[in-house]
Amino acid sequence: MAGGQRRVLELAVLGSLHETPLHGYELRKRLNTLLGMFRAFSYGSLYPCLRSLLEQGLIAEEQPAQATIVGGRSKIVYKLTAEGKERLQELLTQAGPSAWEDESFGVHFAFFRHTEAEVRLRILEGRRSRLEERLDSVRTALARTRERLDSYTLELQRHGLESVEREVRWLNELIATERRASERGPATDTTSSDE
Repeated sequence: MAGGQRRVLELAVLGSLHETPLHGYELRKRLNTLLGMFRAFSYGSLYPCLRSLLEQGLIAEEQPAQATIVGGRSKIVYKLTAEGKERLQELLTQAGPSAWEDESFGVHFAFFRHTEAEVRLRILEGRRSRLEERLDSVRTALARTRERLDSYTLELQRHGLESVEREVRWLNELIATERRASERGPATDTTSSDE
């Protein structure tokens, strides 16, 4: 697995375990829901990732109590360590180009509630910029080759353009909402000076 994919899976695992400790099957289901929407998720990559996170001390295994063992098999529960929480925060502050890419944007977005407002805004603006560049290049290519394409390929191109345009509109709305929220600031800051 490439470094970028490994980092995305690491973020997804740490973020999921930040929510609640999970055993492997529950974690796989949660990751499939999270990552499956954005890219193909290889289950063969989960357990090596868990092993690596264990070796780094970012997660810990917890053996269930004997009374909770079902069917004679114990299910190891994975939970985040203090070091894992620090690593998660480090990953959540990364707002560079890798956070804007197709394979990682959705995972970053899924954990925005744990991400600082300034970082969220940088990621949203970066993603929008990346998609606008993509739109320009696809429109240019389409204009040059339109007469050589059959009607089905043209429809596929049109569908792709509409999808990206729709995402850009969605990002514009999110960015506007983030900016309005940052302008208002926390409610406690505006009321404390009146007392």
